[in-house]
Amino acid sequence: MNSKLLLRARNYEKIYGEKITPEERPLFHVTPTVGWLNDPNGFSYYKGEYHLFYQYHPYKTVWGNMHWGHLTTRDFIRWERLPAAMAPDEDYDNAGVFSGSALELPDGRHLLMYTGVEEWQREDGLIESRQTQCMAYGDGVDYEKYSGNPVITADSLPTGGSVQDFRDPKIWWDGEERCFYAVVANRVADDSGAILLFRSPDSMQWEYVTVLDRCRNQYGRMWECPDFFHLDGMAVLITSPMEMTARGLEFHNGNNVVYITGSYDKKAHHFDRTEVHALDYGLDFYAPQTVEAADGRRILIGWMQSPETGHNKPQGVKWFGQLTIPRELRMKDGLMIQNPVRELEQYRSEPVLYRDVYVRERLCLPSVSGRTVDMTVFVRPAGGSLYQKFTIKVAKDTEFYTAITYDPNNSVLRFDRSNSGFRHNIVSSRKVLVRYQNGEIKLRILMDRFSVEIFVNDGEQTLTSTIYTPQEADSISFEANGSAIIDVEKYDIVLPEEG
Repeated sequence: MNSKLLLRARNYEKIYGEKITPEERPLFHVTPTVGWLNDPNGFSYYKGEYHLFYQYHPYKTVWGNMHWGHLTTRDFIRWERLPAAMAPDEDYDNAGVFSGSALELPDGRHLLMYTGVEEWQREDGLIESRQTQCMAYGDGVDYEKYSGNPVITADSLPTGGSVQDFRDPKIWWDGEERCFYAVVANRVADDSGAILLFRSPDSMQWEYVTVLDRCRNQYGRMWECPDFFHLDGMAVLITSPMEMTARGLEFHNGNNVVYITGSYDKKAHHFDRTEVHALDYGLDFYAPQTVEAADGRRILIGWMQSPETGHNKPQGVKWFGQLTIPRELRMKDGLMIQNPVRELEQYRSEPVLYRDVYVRERLCLPSVSGRTVDMTVFVRPAGGSLYQKFTIKVAKDTEFYTAITYDPNNSVLRFDRSNSGFRHNIVSSRKVLVRYQNGEIKLRILMDRFSVEIFVNDGEQTLTSTIYTPQEADSISFEANGSAIIDVEKYDIVLPEEG
């Protein structure tokens, strides 16, 4: 039976979510029904379609007491909104239904595994809290929390493990061993993050197995939102470190996302780390989660924001927070390759193609404009001389623009939204070191009204950022310091109306 808090959230969605017009939202990126969205949760395949939940505060466009919002899709592009799935309505989650995951059980039920946050006031007036791992079971629309919650408590933590920083379970089913596994983030005795591995025969009784990997204060402090899977024969651990310190152009200060590659001894439950890389180099990317699609692809989606920029929003908005385009993952030369799901190509229209265009001074090409576009630009030197810089400006008019600039001499790509209309003092520029290719670079630029996602050299690196430039600013220009040749392939993205 749905609680009063959940019914209240669902009624609020009906009243206020319907007041948000499609034009106020991005065209093909996930947004909350109303209010605030952050981490994607419960990305799973259930009864022939994909379910996606998200951290959700429906009543305001700021972080608040977390619920789970809910959507479904069959193609990762068009999403159907469902009623809120969970509310913080039990003692063990009275301060928030935090992040987690989901899967389909053999008996046909949909299992949600999440972190419950409980707070209480001590006799001296101070507030204490603890985080535990909990379960809910449902039919794809309505979910009932397990009567035996919480299923993993502080009693299972290794010595020195924090009860306040113990969250974000990612569950999977091991068909060979006929049991469930989950990785959970924890802050351990050295005051930095670790990823703990747990096991269960039935999804209800859990035992601690081992520390899968740990930070040791080398990559930030607390590690959040873990995900663990195999990809093209390599074991991959994704996590979101907090309080990172910048290292060259690979990691930036604050909250990052890293992927850790290595090998995994399944019998010994030992993960042997090989390399650590940034997962995205943009300004707004955090807390991603993956799902194995029905056809075997590994699909990733992330929060297209960051904790540091969550206050930066236009005045008067009725929703805030987006998720990235779902991305197909694969490994190549030890690097994770990300590209938009191939289903996006079904919604391309109005193709525009230019080949061997000479660029020196600023150039605008007929029919190359827009704010919901999928555009690929291949840049290379003209003749025998190397250009000094090449710049693409998007979301542009006489007042605003967002710049993407490549410096081939240093192999540095820079994204800069300083002139995009942001009115808050936040980081607006970031650089990434790309593979040197004799002045050649290929950029796939995906724009959806309030965001820019850049896929460099067929997905070797990505830069994800939000912009809130007025929609009328839709010009795109190209400019070289020196001389360059470009190919441009541009499509509008169009979603036909239902029915």
